[in-house]
Amino acid sequence: MTTGRGNDYSEDALVEQPVIHLFQDLHWETANCFDETFLPGGGSLGRETPEEVVLVRRLKPALKKLNPDLPQEVIDLAIAEIVRDRSTMSPVSANREIYQMIKEGVRLQYRNPKGETIAENVRVIDWNNPENNEYFLASQFWVSGDLYKRRADLVGFINGIPLVFIELKASHKDLKKAYKDNFRDYKTSIPQLFWYNGIVILSNGSRSVIGTITSEWEHFNEWKRINSEGEEGIVSIETMVRGTCDKEKFLDLIENFTLFVEITGGTAKVIAKNHQFLGVNNAIEALKGIRENQGRLGVFWHTQGSGKSYSMIFFSQKVLRKLSGNWTFVIVTDRLELDDQIYQNFAHSGAVRETQARAESGEDLQRLLREDHRYIFTLIQKFRTERGEPYPLLTSRSDIIVIADEAHRTQYDTLALNMRTALPNAAFIAFTGTPLIQTEQKTREVFGDYVSVYTYRQSTEDGATVPLYYENRIPELQLTNLNINADIEKIIEDAELDPEQERKLEREFSKDYHLITRDDRLERIAEDIVTHFTSRGYQGKAMMVSIDKATAVKMYDKVQKYWREHLRNLEVQYRTAQGEEKERLGNLINLMHRTDMAVVVSQSQNEIEDLREKGVDIIPHRARLVREDLATKFKDSDDQLRLVFVCAMWLTGFDAPACSTIYLDKPMKNHTLMQTIARANRIFGEKNNGLIVDYYGVFKDLQRALAIYAPVAAGDDSTPIKDKGQLIGLLRQVLAETQAFCEAHGVDAQEIINARDLQKLRLLDDAVAAIIVNDASKQTYQQLASDIKRLFKAIKPDPIANELIPQCMLYLVLSAKIRELTPTPDISEVISEIDQLLDRSIAAEGYIIRAPELLDLSQLDLDKLRQRIEKQRVQQKRIEIERLRSMVERKITQMVAANRTRTNYLEKFQQMIAEYNAGSLNTEELFRQLVMLSQELQDEEKRSIRENLTEEELTIFDLLTRPDMHLSKKEEDQVKGVVKNLLEILNREKLVLDWRKRQQTRATVRLCIKDILDQLPEKYDKDLYEQKCDVVYQYIFDTYPTPTGLATA
Repeated sequence: MTTGRGNDYSEDALVEQPVIHLFQDLHWETANCFDETFLPGGGSLGRETPEEVVLVRRLKPALKKLNPDLPQEVIDLAIAEIVRDRSTMSPVSANREIYQMIKEGVRLQYRNPKGETIAENVRVIDWNNPENNEYFLASQFWVSGDLYKRRADLVGFINGIPLVFIELKASHKDLKKAYKDNFRDYKTSIPQLFWYNGIVILSNGSRSVIGTITSEWEHFNEWKRINSEGEEGIVSIETMVRGTCDKEKFLDLIENFTLFVEITGGTAKVIAKNHQFLGVNNAIEALKGIRENQGRLGVFWHTQGSGKSYSMIFFSQKVLRKLSGNWTFVIVTDRLELDDQIYQNFAHSGAVRETQARAESGEDLQRLLREDHRYIFTLIQKFRTERGEPYPLLTSRSDIIVIADEAHRTQYDTLALNMRTALPNAAFIAFTGTPLIQTEQKTREVFGDYVSVYTYRQSTEDGATVPLYYENRIPELQLTNLNINADIEKIIEDAELDPEQERKLEREFSKDYHLITRDDRLERIAEDIVTHFTSRGYQGKAMMVSIDKATAVKMYDKVQKYWREHLRNLEVQYRTAQGEEKERLGNLINLMHRTDMAVVVSQSQNEIEDLREKGVDIIPHRARLVREDLATKFKDSDDQLRLVFVCAMWLTGFDAPACSTIYLDKPMKNHTLMQTIARANRIFGEKNNGLIVDYYGVFKDLQRALAIYAPVAAGDDSTPIKDKGQLIGLLRQVLAETQAFCEAHGVDAQEIINARDLQKLRLLDDAVAAIIVNDASKQTYQQLASDIKRLFKAIKPDPIANELIPQCMLYLVLSAKIRELTPTPDISEVISEIDQLLDRSIAAEGYIIRAPELLDLSQLDLDKLRQRIEKQRVQQKRIEIERLRSMVERKITQMVAANRTRTNYLEKFQQMIAEYNAGSLNTEELFRQLVMLSQELQDEEKRSIRENLTEEELTIFDLLTRPDMHLSKKEEDQVKGVVKNLLEILNREKLVLDWRKRQQTRATVRLCIKDILDQLPEKYDKDLYEQKCDVVYQYIFDTYPTPTGLATA
C-alpha cells in the first residue's frame, strides 16, 4: 500500500520542494544533485570529488565576466586563492578571510610578460548590480570531510561560491533538531563548506530562523517581515526566503549587514536581525533625502536588548560603503561609561581601528573635525556653554552625521540645539531604546520623528528579547503611599548621585528616605532575597538595585548574613534527608557555596569618611573593584559572581545576557526605569523570561507609569513589562489545554493523581499508550509538556507553584516515560530535571521513571515478543510496539551507515510509519510489519557470515552486484575474490596519509580500482564496468580517509 499525495507530509513534499519553488520564483537556477557524478576533470557539476565545495566551473566564467581586462593567469591565481585549503585555521578565521575576499576582491601580485610585478584586485561579486551575478541552488548536495560524508538539503551558490546553507525538517519535527542534530554535526564533519558560508537558515516550514556559522541556537532569529510595509509570506519559510534570498536583499545582507565581533573567548560572526535590516535601510533612505528633511534623519527607536549598538554600526558602515562622500560620524553619549562602551562596540567589530578619535574637549572636537576621521566619539557635555552664551561654530561641513545615543535624556533638551549651532550643516539621527515622552518636543526639533520603530511587543514576539514580568514583594511594614516630590524624583532620575545630591536627598526627602532605608525593612528584604534567589526555577544572575551607595553596601552585608543562616539550615536538613531529597538539598548547598556576590558602585571624593558616617565600610568593596574586572566576571555565565548590589552603575548600557532577575528597591520612572528593567531582557541559553522583583512599589500602577510615553501606532498597547500573575495564568491555561488533550485521548489526569501504588503505574502506562497513538499526537503532547516545564520554572518560587505541583508532576512524568520509549536520550538527566524543578520532597509520590533498557534487536526473540503482545491489553501493546519501532529505527540507521545499499530497508520503514500516522495501518498491522522487517534485518545482519565476507567486503560486493546481476555461483565467487584483492592492495599500498587531498594519490587509487575491477566476470560490459568503477571509487573516497580506516579479513 502506498500513501497518496494528499497524505504526503514528508519533509520533501511539504518543505523542500516548496522552498525550491520559492527560489525559482526569485530567478535562481536550481538542480537536484543527489545523483551528481564525480570524475577526473569534473563531473556533472564540475567537481572531481565531493570534498570540493566551490563550483569552479561556475566561478571561472563569473570572474572573467566581472574582470574582463585581467589575463587568464590572474583569474586562475584568484581561483587558487579562493579554493585553497584552510583546514589549519579556525573555522571563523577561515570564514572571515574568505568574506573579505568576496567583499573587497582577491588582491594578487603576478609577473607580466615583461617580468614586472603587477598588483591586481579580482572582483568576485558585483555588489552594485545583482543581476550581473549567477545564482544557483543545489538540493541534496553531497560533501565529504576528512572522516564523514554528509548531504546538505539546500546550498545556495553565488558565482559558484556556497554562501547559503539551508537545513530543513518535516513540518511536525522540532526545529531545534535541525540545529542540534544536523547543523552542529555538519560544522565538524564537513567544515570546508562553512568556510564560505554567509547565512545559515533552519526551517520546518512553519518556523524558520537565520544565523551564522558561530551562532548558538538562542541567537538564531526569525525573519517576520519581508519589507518595511510589514509584508509577510503565507508561512514562515516564504517570509524568510523572500526576505533574505531575493537577489538584491541577499547581497545587501551579506555586504552591509555582516560583522565579525571580538568577544570573550574568540570571534563571533553576526548578521543583522530582521528589524535591524529594515530599520537601517529606512535610515539610509532618510539620509538620501537629507535636503527635504533638512538633516533631521529621525529617531531610531528599537527597544532595549534588540541590538541598538549593532544597528548604529550597520548604518555607519553602509553609509561609508554605499553613499559617495567623505563622511564623518560623530557619536554622542551623555555618560563616560556609555562612551567607553559604545567605542568598544565599534572597535571590537572592526569599524574603528584608530585610538585617537575621542574628543576630550570642545577644542579637541573642533580639531578632530578638521582632520580626516571616519568616527569621532564625544560626550554631549562638550556642547555646554555658560548661561546665555551661544555655542561657537565648529565646522560648516555637510558630510557629518551626528549619532546621538539615548537622545531623549534631559540634558539633550538643553544641549541638542547647541549641537545644531556648532554643526549647522550636519545630519542628525537619534538611537534610543525607549520611546519618546510626549513632552520631549526638543528631541523632535533636532532629530525629526521616528524613522524606525521596533516595539516591546515585536521584540518579544520575534524572540529578539525575552518577555519581562514583575512580581510585587513590597514588605508589609512599608507604607503604601510614598509621596515623592518632583525635585527629589529628578535627583533620583539623574541616577549617579554625588555626595551633595545624596545629602540633599536625605535632607529634603527625610521622612520617606528613612522609611526606605530603615533597618528592619532592609532586614526583611534581605531575608526574602535569599529565599527567592535560591528558589528560582532558572538560576540566572541577578542585580539588587538600592537607593544609594550606603544602602547597597548595607544590603550586601544583610544578604550575606541571611545567606549563611539559610545555608546552615539546609546543611542541618541534609544530614537527615534521604534519597532524592538529599540529592536536591546537596545541589542547592553546592550552589550556595559557589555563589559569589559583590558591591558595584561608582567612586567619589571623601567616600570612605562619608559612608563610614552612615555605618558602612566601602574600602573592601572599592579594593575589589580596583583589583578585579567585575564587569567581565558578571557577564561570564560560568563565573561564580552571580549577585551584585548596585545603585546606578550597570543600569544603562550594560549587557549581561545571563542576568535574569532584577531586585528593585529604588524610586524610578521614565527612561531610567525602562533602561534598568531591560538589563534582564537579553536572550540567553534556557532563559525564558526576565523577572523584576519590586520591593519599592514602582509598578503599583504600571499603566499610569507608562502613560507618559507617546503613542507609536494605533492599537499598540505593548508594554515592556507585565505582571507575573500573567505567567501563572498562562501556566493554568496550558495545564487546562493539556488536561483537555488527555481527556480527548481517554486519559483521566485526576484519577492518576489520586491513584496509589500499582494502580497508579497501570494508569500511567495506559496514559502513555493513549498519547502515542501516532507521531502527531506524541509531538503535540511533548510540546504541551515542554510549555508546562518552561512556565513552571518561570513562576518559581511563587506559593501558587506548590498547588500546581501534582498536575505539573503528572504531565512531566508522562513526557519522560514517552521519551524513555526512544532510548537515545539520557533519561537520568530527565529525571534529575523533574526532581529539581518540582522539589520532589513536596511532590506527590508514586511516579517511577526507569532508565531504559537498551535492547539489541539481534538478540530479541521475536516469537516470544509476538506471543507476549497477543496476551496484552491494547494499551500495553502500543507501548511494546513503540519500543520495537525505536529499536528497528536505531538498527536500520546503524546498518545503512555501514552499508549504503541497505537504504531499501530504511525506505520500507519510513513508508510503514507514514501509513500508520495517516491511519492506513492499525496497531496490529504495524506490529506485524515491524516484526517482518525485524526478521529481515536479523537475516541481513548475518549475511556477511554466510557470504564469508567482512562487513567492508560485503558492502563493496553489494555495490558490484546490485541491482541483481543474476550471477552464477562461480561468478559470485569471482566477484568476492576481486573484492578481497582490492581491499588488500588498497590498504597495503594505496591509501596513504591524506590521499584524498592530492590529485596524484586520488588518481592512483582510481587507477588501482579500475585495474582490479577489470578482473570482474565478462557479464560486466564496458559501460557497466565504468559505472561500477565510479561507484566503488566514490565509496572508498567517502569511507576511508586514512589507511587505518580500512579493515580486511
